[in-house]
Order: sequence, then structure tokens, then C-alpha cells
Amino acid sequence: MTAYAAIVLSGGAARRMGGVDKPARPVGGRPMLHRVLAAVADAAPRIVVGPAGPVPGGVRVTRERPAGGGPVAATAAGLALLDPGAGTVALLAGDLPLLTPAAVTDLLAALDGSAADGACYVDDDGRRQQLCGVWRVAGLRSAVDRLAGERGGTVDGAPVRGLLAGLAVREVSWAGAGPPPWFDCDTDEDVRRAEEWTR
Repeated sequence: MTAYAAIVLSGGAARRMGGVDKPARPVGGRPMLHRVLAAVADAAPRIVVGPAGPVPGGVRVTRERPAGGGPVAATAAGLALLDPGAGTVALLAGDLPLLTPAAVTDLLAALDGSAADGACYVDDDGRRQQLCGVWRVAGLRSAVDRLAGERGGTVDGAPVRGLLAGLAVREVSWAGAGPPPWFDCDTDEDVRRAEEWTR
């Protein structure tokens, strides 16, 4: 098994849910954030970026600068806590309640031994689920630096697609048993669907 770290992004305005703390919403009796952290229980370190209530022991919590600066700023904040020699990191949204250890293992296997900078799931329509992937830390750090240079020294408000533009990505289709691990919860209806899958 490839050693890896994990950065879980728990910010976001959750406008389609009325501004609630979306990762704290329970699915199957557990907050979505905790379900994501359980899927990467073997990662070291595990870092949550953004607002977080109580988290499991050993999980580090930090904030992006400025607070509310978006997923790229949050990614940069998480990367800043990794050791200089860190090799691989799972970069995950905090609202992936169906993510499993097996799904993370499949991503790591797709990246391992390849020349790609990262591996992420694609949904049934072929769209990359970029916050459900694993990445080479050096490539992500270089991408943050490049994007900051293009934007006058800041990544505040930058889109994830801008961060990952130019990186070589292996696209992974979910072929395992059970629901798609990339399923994220943006609406109340999404939460209801996820609840049904976890029954």
C-alpha cells in the first residue's frame, strides 16, 4: 500500500442547503466529514481544512487564508502542513458520504507506477470528480505556485479546474460494488439519496 496523506476540504457556503454546515450533516447516523475521514483512516497525516466540529483523534484542523477563500486556498493551506518529502495526498471534498477505503485504494493503485500527476474518479457522464482523487504532492505544490503567479500572488477564489489545468490525470471509473464513491451532497435531495444508499 502506498503511504499517503489526506486533505479534506470542509469549507464552502452550502448555498443550496441554506448555508448549513454541510460536512456536519449526518448520513447513516454519522457526519459526512467523519465518513470521509474514516475512508482515509490509514492516511498520515489527515488534515481538515475549514470549519470543523469535533474530529477523531490525530486529525489536524486548519483554515484557508482568507477564510472562505475557496477550495484552492484550502488546498494550499493543507499542503502547507505536509512534510517537505510527502509523496502522495488524497484531496477530498468533505461531503462524500459514500467514499470507502476500497475506493481510495483503487485511486492509489491507478496512480502508483504511472507517470500521471494524479488520479480521480469520473462520473457516469465522464466528468472528472476532482475533489475525489489522489495526487502527487510535488505536482500540486507546483500547480499552486503557478496559479498564484498567474493571479498576482493569490489563489483566493480560484477554481479547482484552474489549479489542476496542465496536470496529467488518470481518470478512474468506479467499477466496484455499491454506490459511487464520488457522489457528493450539494442539496437536501442528494442527502436523501445518500441516506437510501447507506441503509
